[in-house]
Amino acid sequence: MIDPQGQANKWIKNMEKSSNLHTIKLTDSDYVRTLENCIQFGTPVLLEDVGEELDPLLEPILLKTKLSKQGGAICIRLGDATIEYSRDFRFYITTKLRNPHYLPETSV
Repeated sequence: MIDPQGQANKWIKNMEKSSNLHTIKLTDSDYVRTLENCIQFGTPVLLEDVGEELDPLLEPILLKTKLSKQGGAICIRLGDATIEYSRDFRFYITTKLRNPHYLPETSV
């Protein structure tokens, strides 16, 4: 979401308050670990203040590629790790840029 005034961040945080929303930034040192845990346990994640470049690690999540079934569970390949994918997982991305230019897979 394009959110130069921070209104979408407030709305998402309010909407997901009861679901234990995790808020991360690409500059956080442990954002990958937080993201992996949220994917496994079905916890919503808000990725705030992204620029025009996203970490390539996020591509499988955005495109829902690299999903596979292992022992009856749905798994996703995220970097070097294969983790269980919960259907309850929700991923929100916001930017403060007023007119960002993203690749098509990010805009979907």
